[in-house]
Amino acid sequence: VQLVESGGGAVQAGGSLRLSCVASGYTVSTYCISWFRQAPGKEREGIAFMYRDGITSYADSVKGRFTISKDTAKNTAYLQMNSLKPEDTAMYYCAADELNHGLAWRGYTYWSQGTQVTVS
Repeated sequence: VQLVESGGGAVQAGGSLRLSCVASGYTVSTYCISWFRQAPGKEREGIAFMYRDGITSYADSVKGRFTISKDTAKNTAYLQMNSLKPEDTAMYYCAADELNHGLAWRGYTYWSQGTQVTVS
């Protein structure tokens, strides 16, 4: 199982970015998928989760601004980030697992390499 992430970068406050997470070795429709972020000196934070059936949940810090989705035809998960704030600056990761760990990062087996998002 491999997760390859892309889409990070630098953006001004109020802007948008979309992160992509291409999966290989498994089908996104059969795994739980989450997005996490980690800023320097801070704990890794779960921000968006999607269960196998498509049910989603979000951290309060991103609710209403970020959207998790998946395209089963492309075997890809996405994180659409709107109304970005400087406090959203972090390294972002996607993660997948057969079991439901929600936004708790310690349970996830498969991780992407991470991509930097910088909001100024």
